[in-house]
Amino acid sequence: MSIQRSPSSSRAKPVGGGFELAVWYLMRLTGLGLFVLVLSHYLILHVLYDPAKQDASWIATLRWSSTFWRAYDWLMLMLVLFHAFMGMRVVISDYVDGRARTVVLSLLYLLAFALLATGTIVVFTLPNVVPKA
Repeated sequence: MSIQRSPSSSRAKPVGGGFELAVWYLMRLTGLGLFVLVLSHYLILHVLYDPAKQDASWIATLRWSSTFWRAYDWLMLMLVLFHAFMGMRVVISDYVDGRARTVVLSLLYLLAFALLATGTIVVFTLPNVVPKA
């Protein structure tokens, strides 16, 4: 694979097309998306609302009673997981060789799928009302 070097300190953009170039662009897009989503998440939950009044029942009854906020939190979770696992894939590809790379990448993909599925199930099936103890 040919790599085009740029004067910046970021990872070099792969030359040509295919999977590596798609992941390279997706890493930048998810990073930008995370910047916007996480900053707005922080401002909403820590500036607009009083953090002292937020607990699990507040999230379940007020925030997650809206489909919009469930989708917003799910999108943020998916972007975080994709960005993190694709970054780990790059690190593993740089430092692990041979059959060990295949095994470690397979375990990484399995863990990523499990966390993506678990996160989706939790966000979309958590009941709106938390029972009182």
